[in-house]
Amino acid sequence: MDKKFLWGSATASYQCEGAWNVDDKALSMWDKYLHDENLENGDVASDFYHHYEEDIRMLAEGGQNSFRFSLSWPRIIKNREGEVNPAGIAFYNRVIDTCLKYNVQPFVTIYHWDLPEYWQEQGGWLSPEVPKAYQHLAEVCFENFGDRVQLWTTFNEPKWIIVNGYLIGNYPPGENNVQHTMIAAYHMMYASALAVHSFRQGNYAGKIGIVHSYAPVDGVDDTIQTRLAVRNADNYANNWVLDTAALGEFPIDLIAKLSEDYDISFIQPAVLKVVKENTVDFLGLNYYSRTLVKPYTSGETQLRFNHTGKPGESKIMIKDWFEQVRNPDSQYTAWDTEIYPQGLQKGLLQAYDRYHLPIYVTENGIGVREDISVPQVKDDYRISYMNDHINAIMNAIDQGCPVLGYYAWSTMDLYSWKNGVEKRYGLVAVDFDHGQQRRPKDSYYWYQSIIASHGDKIQRQAY
Repeated sequence: MDKKFLWGSATASYQCEGAWNVDDKALSMWDKYLHDENLENGDVASDFYHHYEEDIRMLAEGGQNSFRFSLSWPRIIKNREGEVNPAGIAFYNRVIDTCLKYNVQPFVTIYHWDLPEYWQEQGGWLSPEVPKAYQHLAEVCFENFGDRVQLWTTFNEPKWIIVNGYLIGNYPPGENNVQHTMIAAYHMMYASALAVHSFRQGNYAGKIGIVHSYAPVDGVDDTIQTRLAVRNADNYANNWVLDTAALGEFPIDLIAKLSEDYDISFIQPAVLKVVKENTVDFLGLNYYSRTLVKPYTSGETQLRFNHTGKPGESKIMIKDWFEQVRNPDSQYTAWDTEIYPQGLQKGLLQAYDRYHLPIYVTENGIGVREDISVPQVKDDYRISYMNDHINAIMNAIDQGCPVLGYYAWSTMDLYSWKNGVEKRYGLVAVDFDHGQQRRPKDSYYWYQSIIASHGDKIQRQAY
């Protein structure tokens, strides 16, 4: 691997920081939603707010030269008037300065799902005011941190938060509304373009991209009916984020299909012009699994995810569009995620062929239940998983794909949304019951050795 390759790991503000009501932080929509629903929450999480120096030092001692983290909007901006919270700015200045102290390059995500509750009360991403409010947040971040941050992304996984929040209904605001899903998606992609515009207007150093929950789509065969289903699934899972951010255009066949049953009059030429003129410098791709589909057969739309970690099947079927199917020959995690590193290699090559932009693999990892009472967790399954996915990246690089970095999910065990802390992804174990004590797992030391060898110790195979 190139000596400039970024080897890192990733976190998100709500999932690791804790300190939910500390230093004038406003409520996020997750604070209210989880408290109201009496669900396990991120009030404390990994307490990164008080352990950031330890976490970044351990990351650096593990050989990692980059740290991907997100900024909490309600920690930085106090209210709808846009008042800046000095304590929030000071915290992220400490985090960034600590990264630089340990020769770790900060990779900063401006928005990883934690919308302030004061905007959710106004309709959240349905409100036409929110894109401009987000642009103000981005400008505050660029102005305060842009002298030290070279890599920015506007959003983490627009598809995942919008679809789960407005269509599936298992994330806040908990809706099942196609029309609202369309409007929220449109506003979020507009907000992303506004941030890119502000970044370019401010002549800040570095690059700005977007992070997408990438699920490359395969068909069960190559018939024309399956190819149409693949296109529909690709529009649903990938293209409305990637085409819009990288090419500056919402997929027109997706808009045409939606217009048959829904109102698209909210789409404005002035917004499309901003989107077209403010495309990203690079793509961040989060990869956990592909999507395998067949043509739609019958029945009503089903959007069901197995969040239990117990036997049970996720089901995605959109009426008249496509049906997702399981591969009987594949391994699946307890949370019903297919383990399929071949999909990463193929997906990277497809993304580069389509967009011709540099790529970072911004998340990749496996969530499992682990007994962390032992002195050192022996997570051979994580080592195997990471080896095979880094191998897939190296295969793609060998075929000409410019992948510039890899970020394991996650730096340490953290709060995994509605899976709580039962589902562990970290390279470092966190004992949530005993003061958030940190203990590196076997995978932490394995990753350290891989980084030291510049990837030469990866067990290679062709896919």
